[in-house]
Amino acid sequence: MGTRLFVGNLPFDATEAQIRDLIAAGGRNVTSVKLVTDRDTGRPRGFAFVDLDTEEAAKAAITELNGKDFGGRALVVNEAQEKTGGAGGGKFGGGGAPGGFRGTPHGKEGRTGGFGSRGPSAGPSRGGSRGGGRGGGRGS
Repeated sequence: MGTRLFVGNLPFDATEAQIRDLIAAGGRNVTSVKLVTDRDTGRPRGFAFVDLDTEEAAKAAITELNGKDFGGRALVVNEAQEKTGGAGGGKFGGGGAPGGFRGTPHGKEGRTGGFGSRGPSAGPSRGGSRGGGRGGGRGS
């Protein structure tokens, strides 16, 4: 176990000082608090990362504070997980197979059509199977 904690379900008006005071209340030495904010708006996102000086202090904080009411919300306090590398989320999703379309090779087989397409359940397309081709009657 590490010494970094994830503190979630925070009220959106919580400050770094309030979070520091909350964690330090049990006699723990808080080395840093990082309140995560939205990159575009600058508003808090409702969670923070808190570094403590020892693993014992981190374990005690989890035991004491997980589920505790803070500002009318039940806190989620657990060990912070390190980010893993690789293809990842980003703001607009991301990830997935490169160059593919709906998981098919080369992006061709799974398509349902482009702009103005009828889709797979809208019935047959014009011509072809409807009346036997050129000059054919309807409903034959």
